[in-house]
Amino acid sequence: MMTIKEYWRCAVALVAFLIFSFVYLRSMKPRRKIPRKWAVVGMLPALIHNAYRIHEFFNDFLKESGGTFEFKGLVSGTLDMIITCDPANIHHILSRNFSNYPKGPQFREIFDILGDGIFNVDSFLWELHRKTTLSFLNHAHFHTLLETNIWHKVEKGLLPVLDCFAEQGVEFDLQDIFQRFTFDSISKLVLDHDPGSLCVDLPYIRCEKAFNPMVDALLYRHLLPESYWKLQRWLGIGKEKKLIQSWEDLDEFIYHSIIRLRQAESISEDLSLFTAYVKTYDDDKEQLQQVLNTGSQEKFLRDTFLNLMLAGRDTTSSTLTWLFYLLAKNPWVQARIRDEIQHNLKQEDKESKFLGFFKAEECKKLVYLHGALCETLRLFPAVAIEHKVSAEMDVLPSGHMVKPNTRILLSFYSTGRMDEIWGEDCMEFKPERWISDRGGIKHQPSYKFPAFNAGARTCLGKDMAFIQMKMVAATILQRYDFQLHLDSHSVSPSDSIVIQAKNGLKLKFTKRNTTAA
Repeated sequence: MMTIKEYWRCAVALVAFLIFSFVYLRSMKPRRKIPRKWAVVGMLPALIHNAYRIHEFFNDFLKESGGTFEFKGLVSGTLDMIITCDPANIHHILSRNFSNYPKGPQFREIFDILGDGIFNVDSFLWELHRKTTLSFLNHAHFHTLLETNIWHKVEKGLLPVLDCFAEQGVEFDLQDIFQRFTFDSISKLVLDHDPGSLCVDLPYIRCEKAFNPMVDALLYRHLLPESYWKLQRWLGIGKEKKLIQSWEDLDEFIYHSIIRLRQAESISEDLSLFTAYVKTYDDDKEQLQQVLNTGSQEKFLRDTFLNLMLAGRDTTSSTLTWLFYLLAKNPWVQARIRDEIQHNLKQEDKESKFLGFFKAEECKKLVYLHGALCETLRLFPAVAIEHKVSAEMDVLPSGHMVKPNTRILLSFYSTGRMDEIWGEDCMEFKPERWISDRGGIKHQPSYKFPAFNAGARTCLGKDMAFIQMKMVAATILQRYDFQLHLDSHSVSPSDSIVIQAKNGLKLKFTKRNTTAA
């Protein structure tokens, strides 16, 4: 709990923010990219003024400062941080000097809703999560399970909904459809339960909607003084109020699922995340109870499943959304992907252009589609910012001095938009840049393309995500034509940890001709 003195400090800081924000707006030069540093409040007025476009704000001053910038907050040092998109710095922090940049207590406090899940922990607990999850993903029957789940959701959920919208000839939010699809899919994979949020009725399911306000609030916790967002939480206002409700909705869904799984008799002992993590807890119970914030098995399972669901729902749906936005604006890319599908994957029958259900292994044939997905992730990385805090003194390759307990933000969004890294055409959507001379996928080092993080914490579900996205994208592209809503031509990224389309992605679908030409 905060003391009265801390609340007063927060109130004074808030008043100072408002006063200096007003002054800043009155005096701001139209084309100024580098934030101006003020007495007492540092660069916070610029941050507040640009809070609605935070990723572009970072991009603006990182371009002018050579890829790394020292942001100054309050005179007390609160919110001082280094912001960088320099691949050399990213490689140093996430790989070469990985041990000096743990998640640490500050990260865990910002991301407290994630508890002791894989995204929040270090050392023994992180290694335990990684080993258990990898064992599940590398199981001989995993791809069969993944294929079955994806195609069931495509056939019973996605296609009926898209057919309905196409027949009605109305515009709809494709981002919402993808979020429902990935929520149902990851719930089935992790909790062996399909909540049915993606069906023609499009029911409102609180847990499915809880993720968006959660990731929005978590970004603002990076950018506001800790006392300020803690005061908001205590008062139950603003983004913290929505986060509290999201927390309750997620807990209710996951804990109820854990109870159901304990009572179930049909769970496969051979391939079940629930079974795997129960065994992991039982095998390492004594050591786990020493390092967990709350030592109960239910809380450990809740944290584990929430982290996996967040990864499976938000990142994949975000990438699919931006892919179709970019495809709608680049019809020649659509045409080339369709040609690739037509020539490499089997059709249901000779009289139909519709794609049959294909296996994960066949996804490897969709090289140009893979390039389009990589290009999408370069421009719109699902996780836009990575947060680190230094343990000891260090010097970054860029020459910037890092003191102990220095907050560092890695802007993956800006990394994909730098001329020095990707060339003068970096803002163009060109899947060709990912295709090698031999026609395969051109490898890019993860510190240059950190969409799946880099180093030891590289995303474990990367291959699974590409399989799911290719299956969904290929099916849609074969069956439907689509066009952007007039207001959607200037879609902007949301101000959250996971980059979504701020106001959704409104498209109109029409069914393609199903007879062979």
